[in-house]
Amino acid sequence: MQLKQAGLSSLPGTAAEILDDEVRADLCKDKLSTAEWFAVMQAAHGVGLRSTSTIMFGHIERPQHWARHLLRLRAHQAGFGGFTEFVPLPFVAREAPIYRQGEARMGPTWREALLMHAVARLVLHPVITNIQTSWVKMGPQGAEAALQAGANDLGGTLMDESITRAAGAVHGQEIGPRRMEEIIRGIGRTPRQRTTLYRQTDAERVRASFAAPGLAEKVNTPLRRKSEASRLDWTSHHHLRTMP
Repeated sequence: MQLKQAGLSSLPGTAAEILDDEVRADLCKDKLSTAEWFAVMQAAHGVGLRSTSTIMFGHIERPQHWARHLLRLRAHQAGFGGFTEFVPLPFVAREAPIYRQGEARMGPTWREALLMHAVARLVLHPVITNIQTSWVKMGPQGAEAALQAGANDLGGTLMDESITRAAGAVHGQEIGPRRMEEIIRGIGRTPRQRTTLYRQTDAERVRASFAAPGLAEKVNTPLRRKSEASRLDWTSHHHLRTMP
């Protein structure tokens, strides 16, 4: 409630991974338990905050864990509301420690990734009506396929995404609104820009999004000794990017 009063209006439903303690005990034992995760969501949704919901799949879990995860999300939404969308996140394995140590498989198959979007549409209807596909995880072609297999929402523009790319993915730098519309129109759909809470975006914000410049090239400044850094002009270590 204090965060809401201070201006917070939504939060990410991340750290969900697989909402089953049988998996979490090995996959993410340093994170919240399933019950604790839902307690956080219940508290947030209870004061009127909204959040996403996610699943990360294709590592050490089995199909029964996917089913439990989806059904638990459905039960929470039916009781408390608050989830704006569901986002399947295929596990990116290449540089992930759990995979490199031989303890996880190399992510879901293409068929599994599409089925997760399709089955989520069936299981979560009508309590969660938005199924989002992540172009960061799926790539543009995968996003096109997912939009034809149950998804109705395309993940937004990102600026210098690092977590997925650090795990070995090649997507995640930036897809602007023009490219997004190309993807959507390419499969015969009509794009519509939305707000975080799935409301119509006003015309001014739409124009601003299309007018935003591309990302500047990332600059990694080498480390310097404290005595050197204190003599630098402030502009030499402030790298600014223009955001829409």
